[in-house]
Amino acid sequence: MQALIDAGLPVSVVISNRGDAAGLALAAARGIATRVVEHRRYATREEFEAALAAEIDRFAPRLVALAGFMRIFTPAFVARYRDRLLNIHPSLLPAFPGLHTHERALAAGVKLHGCTVHFVTADLDHGPIVAQAAVPVRAGDAAPALAARVLKQEHIIYPRAVRWFLDGRLVLGNGVVHLKQDATGNDAQLVLAAD
Repeated sequence: MQALIDAGLPVSVVISNRGDAAGLALAAARGIATRVVEHRRYATREEFEAALAAEIDRFAPRLVALAGFMRIFTPAFVARYRDRLLNIHPSLLPAFPGLHTHERALAAGVKLHGCTVHFVTADLDHGPIVAQAAVPVRAGDAAPALAARVLKQEHIIYPRAVRWFLDGRLVLGNGVVHLKQDATGNDAQLVLAAD
């Protein structure tokens, strides 16, 4: 979230399902509106999502960017924000969806690991891919060191992907994302970074 704000993107509001989320204080300090919709206050996931959607819709956003929001959405919520709900995931999807990606990558013996910006669909961590960044897995790597290198790349590609969306450069068709040419007429490329 901080990388999105630091990139100068037009963030209207930061909404969290936890009142103690550090991002709320950061956003408030930057003059960005904040809201809390505590999921534990609702008897069902649908009630929580209705309250969350009401808060989101008050700001009429063009895009909803998830940043550390660790809740799985129902298909109805995803459909409500179809093609304008982005997420960043700490693996090179479709490999290692879900949790504990760094540990799982190390256990599998992969040589490259990384992160993926993708559109959110009803299938967990399987939406159309916008951008990916890869980092080498080094001999003797432990999950914290690998996670830190991946996080560095997340802070590069997520703001870039959000900017592409806001600039109208992402074209989604048949479950695949294409990038329109930039203002200079150059074909834009998805990101592949190494560290």
